Amino acid sequence: MTWDAQMGVIVVGVVALVALVIAVLLAFRTNRMKSQYAVLSAADGRASFVEVVARKAEEVEGLRDDVALLADELRSTQRELQMAVRHVGVVRYDAFGDMGGRMSFSAALVDDHGNGFVLTSVHARSESRSYIKQLRGGMAEVNLSPEESAAVADAVASIPRGRME
Repeated sequence: MTWDAQMGVIVVGVVALVALVIAVLLAFRTNRMKSQYAVLSAADGRASFVEVVARKAEEVEGLRDDVALLADELRSTQRELQMAVRHVGVVRYDAFGDMGGRMSFSAALVDDHGNGFVLTSVHARSESRSYIKQLRGGMAEVNLSPEESAAVADAVASIPRGRME
């Protein structure tokens, strides 16, 4: 063989070796891609990754709708709760000096806006009398006794700031 022929064989051999190395590398990469694709595609009766992600995305969207409905219901309930009588102030006292036991009382019941009433029960030896006075914004339309005023002040003090009109 001549020098050119030997060189040609060597060049062809090197090119063939490089092609073989490239082919082996590509085979490994192809196998790795096939295994990664198997995870994404349906195999052995399992749902594909894409299907699972699509189903989970629909579930998340449904949950978002549920959260939006719950938020609306919560706001509605909070508005209703502001009108519920939930702030109470009670003052017990002796209406008459000759009786003990603080059997008389004034109880103020108001909502978040200070609307409600004061219930007063005056206990004497032979009888009891009850009175009710309406409240608007924490104020009565008629004069309040000192005990009634104290009960209203206790009830209004438990209203969160900024809620009472």
